[in-house]
Amino acid sequence: MTSTAVGAPPAVLAENVVKDYGSGEAAVRALHGVSVGFARGAFTAIMGPSGSGKSTLMHCLAGLDTVNEGAIRIGDVEITRLSDKQLTHLRRDRVGFIFQAFNLLPTLTAEQNILLPLELSGRKLDRRWFDQVVDTVGLRPRLSHRPSELSGGQQQRVACARALVSRPEVIFADEPTGNLDSRSGAEVLSFLRASVREMGQTIVMVTHDPVAASYADRVVFLRDGRIMTELYGPTPDGVLDALKSLES
Repeated sequence: MTSTAVGAPPAVLAENVVKDYGSGEAAVRALHGVSVGFARGAFTAIMGPSGSGKSTLMHCLAGLDTVNEGAIRIGDVEITRLSDKQLTHLRRDRVGFIFQAFNLLPTLTAEQNILLPLELSGRKLDRRWFDQVVDTVGLRPRLSHRPSELSGGQQQRVACARALVSRPEVIFADEPTGNLDSRSGAEVLSFLRASVREMGQTIVMVTHDPVAASYADRVVFLRDGRIMTELYGPTPDGVLDALKSLES
């Protein structure tokens, strides 16, 4: 299911990661020594009950939140050693993000929103890559439209294209179908699946939806800040069974 070569280093790696919120007696431990790798060129979903630590883990992996102990690597860079400025550059140049809220700028067209990361980083547009991304996501007829003129599914596909256009090492997707109906959600998930299969993209997605998770190559399950199990080649029923066993 994955294009990662045997023995190749993972795209993202967490080693003995501990994350606390608060301090002293009021401290809450969100992650308890989590160690997990995410294969290059693969689609991995992170799941677990509410409060399991799945969003915290993603935020730490992406450098959006700091850790108390342990190390996180994106490619060959240990991001837990970087300064705030270095982290900002790494996120801009090597990481893509897709959020539940589409986070599009309302005054810009779809094309301008897609190109925004390149504009901000001063990087040159690879027009052939842009065309491939736009055609894969099916947005060619909508490039001149502003977000208010697009459906929710189309807006999220613009956000997906924006995440892909800079060719990041990894895309982190946080509940990317949470605001979409089932049909629009399926369109977005099919595009993410295609970006892995056809473009070799690496995707790490947090979701609570067993159907969304079934698009992934692998699902990692958390409970109470610990990784409990994982599932390869997931089906919706298989994911649902794993979630039920976590909660029982």
